[in-house]
Amino acid sequence: MEKIYLDHAATTPMHPQVITEMTMIMQETFGNPSSIHGFGRLAHEKLETARQIIADTLQVNDHEIIFNSGGTEGDNTAILETAFSRKAEGKHLITTAIEHPAVLNAMKYLETKGFEVTYLPVDEKGNISLEDFEQALREDTILVSIMYGNNEIGNLMPIKEIGERLREHPAYFHTDAVQAYGNQTIHPKDLGIDLLSVSAHKINGPKGVGFLYKKDGVNIPAMLLGGEQEEKRRAGTENLAGIWGMAKAAELLTVEEREARSEKYAGFQQMILEELEKQGIDVQVNGDLENKLPHVLNLRLPGVVNDLLLMKLDLNGIAISTGSACTAGNIEPSHVLEAMYGKDTPILKESIRISFGYGNTKEDIQKFIQQLVGAIK
Repeated sequence: MEKIYLDHAATTPMHPQVITEMTMIMQETFGNPSSIHGFGRLAHEKLETARQIIADTLQVNDHEIIFNSGGTEGDNTAILETAFSRKAEGKHLITTAIEHPAVLNAMKYLETKGFEVTYLPVDEKGNISLEDFEQALREDTILVSIMYGNNEIGNLMPIKEIGERLREHPAYFHTDAVQAYGNQTIHPKDLGIDLLSVSAHKINGPKGVGFLYKKDGVNIPAMLLGGEQEEKRRAGTENLAGIWGMAKAAELLTVEEREARSEKYAGFQQMILEELEKQGIDVQVNGDLENKLPHVLNLRLPGVVNDLLLMKLDLNGIAISTGSACTAGNIEPSHVLEAMYGKDTPILKESIRISFGYGNTKEDIQKFIQQLVGAIK
């Protein structure tokens, strides 16, 4: 049976060149980057080369990149350490109702510690209101954390506009860019971003590695204590093979490659929507088609129970999703769709997420559409 993977928003297959580079590092550069002998110096050189490659993709300074275990650690570090280190200045934070659980659960934890959090609502297209944001911003607001692009519906948030409004405000601005990095051109200094989280496994790199961009002048303590790695900002011996793999994955995502992928994925979306309409299938797009990540498509299929549809497609070798992989197996409905439509709606059990990525072809999409239509009917 030929298998078709359309759940790239959950994780991506590693690029063959990434695997080759990581294998080379594991075979030839096993030294500890903190050791002063030749083996360590060679490892340190690779570590700093990777840091520069990553920094160049964002047009930031290399020392502003802190390597870590991925998006969850980056989000937690940015949110929790900002809150606890700045609580004398204020205890108010702003986020949105559709953030990743790594952000929402950190915020909920802070509420148990005496902090106040404003969760910005979204409209039926999944967009926040800048007016709501301006009304929520207070003198004692110490952090604003708003994702760059949503992992379930793909919506892009108004990062530039929020950054502009915060330039004269002391609050730090953090964005979870896990789903957007590699798909969008992101220059934090132009956008007014102080802290930015990324995970390698979303860009055809390895799992368990990522980075946090921390702008010069942003003072938050390290969340992990121990050795002096990452200039005392994140203790623990660096995962050199993983970091090198992440840097290679980032290097492969040139501007030309990103544009080509975006165009291809937009074509995939159009194919799916046009064919479903042609087949007389009732379908509704969840999210804003005019303002979204090109690789994520969230659809409502009225009258079709999503978990049964997923099971049928899976039996035929096709992988899609109902939403965030971090809630897989959980009976709770999508908090993103709840924020958009409310809790008492059949939309929550009639929606699926299709996400495209490296390796997907037009032929894959045609076969998927054929299987999807058959399963629905």
